[in-house]
Amino acid sequence: MAATTRVATRVRPFRRAVPTRRGPRPAIALDALNDHLGYFVRRLQVWVFQDFIRTLASIDISPAQFSVLVVIGANRGLSQAELGVTLGIERARLARMLDRLQQRSLIQRLQSSADGRRHALQLTAEGRTLLKRAKALAARHQRRLIEQLGAERHGLLLDALRDF
Repeated sequence: MAATTRVATRVRPFRRAVPTRRGPRPAIALDALNDHLGYFVRRLQVWVFQDFIRTLASIDISPAQFSVLVVIGANRGLSQAELGVTLGIERARLARMLDRLQQRSLIQRLQSSADGRRHALQLTAEGRTLLKRAKALAARHQRRLIEQLGAERHGLLLDALRDF
């Protein structure tokens, strides 16, 4: 019985953060999941992504596209391969994403002067403008996340996960 109470207490913050359309769910024992970090990391990730997707919806940018634009903006001339490795995005998926961003005139792929097979990535003026707006929206999202987790827990989680 004590495990059920403990589970309800530990899960509750996520329930507040991720409301269901059906209303609150009854406390259900999680058994072995209660001690699995991956389960709770995934629950937090779902809340974070849902909120971030809603936040960026007005500018039609996904969380992955946001990450790509941020890294390109901070590393003008970065190659597609370097970008993929940095963000952990599979090559074919990254190529499709870059195609979409290029079609929207947010990025340019320039032939590298050092290696004709390599493309140097950079933001267009439109891409820089959109990224500035996206960063402002992302800052709002971060404030909500800090409010939900508390500043201390947010900092501890960020420090613990930054090296992965």
